[in-house]
Amino acid sequence: MAKTTFVSLFVLLAAFLVSCSESSNKKPTQGVKPATRSDDSWKAPYPAHWWKEVPREEAKSWEILPQDAGRMEVVLSKRNELGLLSNFAEASFVFHGVCYPTVEAFWQMMKYPETENDPRWAWAKNWKYTREQVSQMNGYAAKSAGGYANFLMEKNDANWVTFEGKVFPFATKEPAEHYNLIFAALIEKLRQNPEVLDVLVKTNDLKLLPDHGVSEKSPREWHYYLLWMDIREQLKNNQLSLVTSEDLSLKTCKGRNK
Repeated sequence: MAKTTFVSLFVLLAAFLVSCSESSNKKPTQGVKPATRSDDSWKAPYPAHWWKEVPREEAKSWEILPQDAGRMEVVLSKRNELGLLSNFAEASFVFHGVCYPTVEAFWQMMKYPETENDPRWAWAKNWKYTREQVSQMNGYAAKSAGGYANFLMEKNDANWVTFEGKVFPFATKEPAEHYNLIFAALIEKLRQNPEVLDVLVKTNDLKLLPDHGVSEKSPREWHYYLLWMDIREQLKNNQLSLVTSEDLSLKTCKGRNK
């Protein structure tokens, strides 16, 4: 009796092992994808190089790399055409009758003395640059010139800039005059540079991320990637005209190093 029971158990165990082996060799049911570590199929409609991995040792000290984006996200990296959306990109545009080679030049020049009786002249014996010089700089030169102006602004406890003779706060918690000007400048950059419009439209519904750190506490206009998503939404809803009223014959400037 014991021998019979042992044989029966052995037969059952063998049958169970065969069944498991056959199950493991079966192909997945049609229409059901096998499990994968990650599914990047959402990237299919977009250029693959937008997420091309860059060795960490090659990154700039400030840089967020393309591969750092999450699902349905893309970094506006200066390493590819997405960098056209950067304020540093040399995509000249005319704004209020003046040609600016970069948005950064427009941004930083507002920190400089505008008129002969501008009180900012008293902040330094000799300003390193004139307002006109800064307005014609490339992105990196303008950023550097802005850093010099920031030093003088902090030294004189001044949180204001000017444009066309109007004085208004530079950094505000809620979007105000400075924000409105930067937003309007981005729109003109888009209107006057087809390649900028093309790359923004191609991002479709992706969440745009900066390629450098931005404090969450900083004014909204500092988050240029958010402004571009707002502009993209207006385009999708046909709420934004692509026709400029600026004189494009003035669009002849190129960024200078200083």
